[in-house]
Amino acid sequence: MTNWLVGRARPTEYEGTLEAGPHGETGWIGRSLAAVVAIGVLATARPDQLWVYLVLAAGLVTFLTGTALMRKRPMLSLALLAYAAISSALIAAVDDSNSLVLVLMAIADVAVMILPQGYRPLIAVGIGCTVAYSLSAIFWDESATWVFTQLLWTAILVAFGLNRRQAEIQARQTEQLLEQTRLAQREHARAAALDERGRLARELHDVLAHSLGALSVQLELAEALLDEGNDIPGALNRVKRSRRLAVQGLVEARNAVAALRSDEVPALPEALASMVDQHRKDHGVEVDLTVEHPRTPGPDVVVALLGAAREALTNAAKHAPGRRITVHLNGDRGLLLKVENARDLGALTGERGFGLAGMRERLALVKGTLEAGPVGDDWLVVAEVADE
Repeated sequence: MTNWLVGRARPTEYEGTLEAGPHGETGWIGRSLAAVVAIGVLATARPDQLWVYLVLAAGLVTFLTGTALMRKRPMLSLALLAYAAISSALIAAVDDSNSLVLVLMAIADVAVMILPQGYRPLIAVGIGCTVAYSLSAIFWDESATWVFTQLLWTAILVAFGLNRRQAEIQARQTEQLLEQTRLAQREHARAAALDERGRLARELHDVLAHSLGALSVQLELAEALLDEGNDIPGALNRVKRSRRLAVQGLVEARNAVAALRSDEVPALPEALASMVDQHRKDHGVEVDLTVEHPRTPGPDVVVALLGAAREALTNAAKHAPGRRITVHLNGDRGLLLKVENARDLGALTGERGFGLAGMRERLALVKGTLEAGPVGDDWLVVAEVADE
C-alpha cells in the first residue's frame, strides 16, 4: 500500500553495527504502489483555492523525490519526506484537498527508515504533523474529533512502517549472523588443517627419525668396517641390515598413513613387542619387555604410546649405543609406559630436536603426559595416559 516496504538502512544507536543494504523486490513494489496511490488520490482532489493545488503539487514532488532517494541519500530523503508530511498536514482540513494521503505515505516512509539518529527523526516528524493538524483544524474550523481521527490514521501507518522496519532489521541481522557463521566455519576449518599438519609432522618425524636414524647407524658401521679393517663380509652384513631397515621404514610409513586414515591399528602389546624385537635385531642390544594388565585402548592412544616408545628407543640407540634397554607397560590404572636405558655419560642426552616435543604433543591430544630425564646413571622416559 505504501513505501514503508522500502528504505535505505544505516546503523542506528539501537541496532549497533547493523549495516545498510538494498531492499528486495517487495520494496520496489511497495514504492511503486505508494506513488500510484498518492497520484491517484490527489488526482481526485478538488480544492477551491489555487494555492492549495500548489502546496499539493510541491508535497507530491517532494514525496516522490524523497521516496526515490531513500536508498542513496537517506538524510536528504528524510528532509523531503518531512516537508511533504508536515506541509500536507497543514492543509488537511481544506475541503477536497485529499492531502491526508501524502501525510500517511510520507510518515510511513520515515517510520521504515533506519537512520543513525534512531527514532528521533520519526518523533520529530510526528510532533510536526500533530501541530500541523491542530493548526489546520483551528484555521478551517474543524473539531477535536477530526484531529483525533487524523492522528489515528497517522498512528496506524506509523505502526505499519515500524513493523516493516523491524522486519528489515531482523533480516539484516540474520544475514550478518550467517556471515559470522561462515567466518567461524572457515576459521574452524583452518584450525583443523593446522592441527592435521601438526599431526602429520609428528607422524613423519616418528617414522623418519626412527628408520633413518637406525639406517644411518648401520651405514656408519659398514663404512667403518671397510675403512679400518677392510672387513667386507661384516660391511656386507651391515648393508643388508640397512636394506631391511629401509624396508621396515617403508612399512612404518604405510602404517602411519593407515593410522592417519583411521584404519585399524594393531593391539598395543603386540605392536610394542614387535617394535622391541625389531630394535633388538637392528642394533644388537638387549631389550627387555614386560607387560602387566594388558588392555585394548583406542587407536589414538595406541598411536601416541607407540610413537613415544619408538622415539625413546631411537634416542637410546643414538645416545647410548649398545646399552641395555628395559621397556615396561602397565595397564592397571590407565596406561603407563616406561623406557629406561643405561646412559653413556659422555654422550649428549639433553632434550634436543623435535622428538620429545612431538611426543608430548601427541600424548596431550589423548590427555596424556610425558616425563623424560636422568635417573641415576640411567635415562628414563615415562608416558602415561589416565583413565577417562
